[in-house]
Amino acid sequence: MSLKFYTNPMSRGQIARWALHEAGVEYDEKIVAFDNEMKSADFLAVNPMGKVPAIVHNGKTVTECAAICAYLADTFPDAGLAPTADERADYYRWLFFVAGPIEQAVTDRSFGVVIAEEQQRMAGYGNYNMAMDVLDQMLQTNDYVCGKRFTMADVYVGAQVGWGLAFKSFPERGSFKAYAERVQSRSAYIEAKAIDEKLIPQG
Repeated sequence: MSLKFYTNPMSRGQIARWALHEAGVEYDEKIVAFDNEMKSADFLAVNPMGKVPAIVHNGKTVTECAAICAYLADTFPDAGLAPTADERADYYRWLFFVAGPIEQAVTDRSFGVVIAEEQQRMAGYGNYNMAMDVLDQMLQTNDYVCGKRFTMADVYVGAQVGWGLAFKSFPERGSFKAYAERVQSRSAYIEAKAIDEKLIPQG
């Protein structure tokens, strides 16, 4: 197989696996253990950050979940998950809004970092409530990131919303719950999730 997938079932690798299944891509899987394998010379040669997921396709390495999602949509267009010309602005806007401001806001809040009002202009996400309000407003009026059609951006955004609700790092808002239910009902999500749940005892 030409695509190698490095992951751990208890990691963001779940996002990449879902993306692979949505794209219909065959892959050769390598489970990377947390204890010492992620910092091994072999894996650091793949990703010097020592983190999963990563994919290697045709000799090129892609890391970072949002990048993996976008790469798979572009590289395997038959799945129809890349944006059309009309969808491109929304697709990239919300993909990177969630990968940037939302993830930073959630991480800071989880670590107890409080952004003072006078510092908010320097923080890309402003403050946690502002970032969540912006995403909430979009999902109140759209079924998916690009409107009525599911795209690969919904794999990344949907995974973050779903995990955020499950781990209480997102507020329980109606738009978030409804969106998570929509994306998690997809067969590719269910299939990929079942694989990771089966692998967790080995992770």
